[in-house]
Amino acid sequence: MADASEHEPTIRIHIDRQPYTVHERDMTGAELRNVPTPPIGENFDLWLEEHGDTEDKAVTPAETVRVKEDMHFYSSPSNISPGAC
Repeated sequence: MADASEHEPTIRIHIDRQPYTVHERDMTGAELRNVPTPPIGENFDLWLEEHGDTEDKAVTPAETVRVKEDMHFYSSPSNISPGAC
């Protein structure tokens, strides 16, 4: 009989240009934020990088994302003050 772990998907994603392997096809923004070590802090937003001229999409902690091979995510500070030094 096959081991249950043999049926887990292995999906490579990228967060802030670093590759990670996840084993869930559907992950919440909160789960994605916890993939890197250390996790993405609350003072940062998580974004899904889109292709071409499509605007990147903010991923909220409660939102569920259907994870696909080689998806790219990035984080950015939640509060950006243009012109501030």
